[in-house]
Amino acid sequence: MEKIVIALGGNALQEAGKPATAESQLEVVEKTSEYIADIIEKGYNVVLAHGNGPQVGRIVIQNEFAASETPAMPFDVCGAMSQGYIGYHMQQGLEKVLRARGIKKRVVTVVTQVVVDKDDPKFKNPSKPIGPFYNEAQAKAIAAEKGYTMKEDAGRGWRRVVASPMPVEIVELDAVKCLIDGGFIAVTVGGGGIPVIRDENGNLVGTAAVIDKDLASEKLAEDIDADALVILTAVENVCVNFNKPDEKRLSTMTVDEAKAYIAEGQFAPGSMLPKVEAAIKFAMSKPGRKAIITSLDKAVEALEGKAGTTVM
Repeated sequence: MEKIVIALGGNALQEAGKPATAESQLEVVEKTSEYIADIIEKGYNVVLAHGNGPQVGRIVIQNEFAASETPAMPFDVCGAMSQGYIGYHMQQGLEKVLRARGIKKRVVTVVTQVVVDKDDPKFKNPSKPIGPFYNEAQAKAIAAEKGYTMKEDAGRGWRRVVASPMPVEIVELDAVKCLIDGGFIAVTVGGGGIPVIRDENGNLVGTAAVIDKDLASEKLAEDIDADALVILTAVENVCVNFNKPDEKRLSTMTVDEAKAYIAEGQFAPGSMLPKVEAAIKFAMSKPGRKAIITSLDKAVEALEGKAGTTVM
């Protein structure tokens, strides 16, 4: 079976206009699971990764508001919390759909740590959006009050941004491989993984950051020798001149073309840029590997070369 890593975007976990409740998220995850089940039914060996930007942001806000009653948890612990509850929902939602289709596969979440370099320059330049969207006035007020770094996010509003260091090592990789070999559907590197650094004694210590889930998914795909990396997002194709009169959808990109578009500034940081960067890295890692960027509802067609943007 062809082994693929699927990196689920935020739209696979929550729906615009719906309340940010656990019940609402589970409902969206069940809808998402129908598309994942379509891929599994086609015979692909699937490994799942997901983002956590909105979820970890809300957990941090909850911690801050409750700090007078109970100690606030550090950022890495908030990331672990989001990994756990999103994985729990994915286990429930996907297993429910698979059971209804008569597919006897179990879903297992691995609370995954990912090592980053403590000297990564990205710690000095926060870029990863988390939490809810705000208008400009709200964002500036929050920045003044809390000292957060707030940035405009691809025309969608303003959000808090945090450091997003590069993934270096997936700590629980051997466990993930065992699950894959055992026939399980593994959910791993959730939210890019819990960012940890190694201290002078080689021990792991959590750090305040959010690793980009697309780059962590690419690292995972390389490490498990996947055939394809599928990055699912809100749009069917990567576009150049996005939201402009001369917008152009791309069905394929060579690595060189993708690099040229990045040099032109075609892709928004914290949005499409890391997806294209992850696609380039995976396509370059070994001959024959391909990366696909597309929407959830077009995933099966994209794997067949009929939709989405393929980088190779």
